[in-house]
Amino acid sequence: MTEILNWFQWANEHYGWAVTIFILVLITLTINYFWKRYFDKVQVRLKSTENLWDDAIWEAVHKPMGYLIWIVGLSYAAEISNNQLDPELVALVKNIRAIAVITILTWFLFRFIRLAEQNIINAGEAKQKNVDKTTVNAVAKLLRASLIITSILIILQSMGYSISGLLAFGGIGGLAVGFAAKDLLSNFFGGLMIYLDRPFKIGDWVRSPDREIEGTVEYIGWRQTRIRTFDKRPLYVPNSIFTSITVENPSRMLNRRIYETIGIRYDDADKMQGIVLAVKEMLKNHPEIDKNATLIVNFNEFAASSLNFFIYTFTETTNWVKFHEVKQDVMLKVVDIVANAGAEMAFPTQTLHVQSLPEAYGS
Repeated sequence: MTEILNWFQWANEHYGWAVTIFILVLITLTINYFWKRYFDKVQVRLKSTENLWDDAIWEAVHKPMGYLIWIVGLSYAAEISNNQLDPELVALVKNIRAIAVITILTWFLFRFIRLAEQNIINAGEAKQKNVDKTTVNAVAKLLRASLIITSILIILQSMGYSISGLLAFGGIGGLAVGFAAKDLLSNFFGGLMIYLDRPFKIGDWVRSPDREIEGTVEYIGWRQTRIRTFDKRPLYVPNSIFTSITVENPSRMLNRRIYETIGIRYDDADKMQGIVLAVKEMLKNHPEIDKNATLIVNFNEFAASSLNFFIYTFTETTNWVKFHEVKQDVMLKVVDIVANAGAEMAFPTQTLHVQSLPEAYGS
């Protein structure tokens, strides 16, 4: 019995650190297990609420917390065995733990920003609210960029580097980088102007009379904007281009315009006034024509083969497909009005007047 007690005492003196590490690893495993069980239960409750932020925070903390438990547990286990390790290695373990904690915290905040961005956009679409995706994406990108830069500076400070010296060097080096990457910087500031001025957003139909650019905006990045043309080709436009060209945004139009010229025969000149009045009355009573916008129907031209009157009015809808349906209905009604008036549409004709015919040869 005395020999057994002596053996345990000897083992405790020489291998007690191993037992302590085993216990610490076991505690880490237990904490990680209970964290996963607790996370699942809380997540079920949070999904039943309408709050956007608690879901984002809880989902963002899931994976980072698991890694944090293991990193802290194993790093402290390594410190307990400092008698068995080189002191420099123990110091390295402490530095690694500090860097890992900062990285995990950054990862958590990065995930939270991304999930919050998705939740805001999805909630707006679910409730049919007009959420500006471009602004939401821009704010999220700025927050993520600021988070990454701040984290790198904190990690460098924890490793013993002077941030003030680094910033001073960055100010001098920034000039060289600026000259070397002037196109990249011009695109960056071009993207910043798009986010601030918001001439268009994702989903808008844009076109430029200065360049062959027309299509639907799919993505706005810091360097380039992706536009899907109407023949379904992706068009990648550097953001700096938008600072020097004119951009039209038909998606923000209030109405669509119908501007057509119709011609009737010269033989039907006496019917022109009645046709013009009937067409104007038809447009005033049409449910798809905006009564508050300009509405003009007037005889305005003696053309070569016709007497022309024009229609100038605006539809209520801005939808491209529905606009053409409304325009078709208006034009068909104009055809009926002309026909009901006993007139006919004109087409290019020539009339040849001959004063006399020559006498037949030999008569």
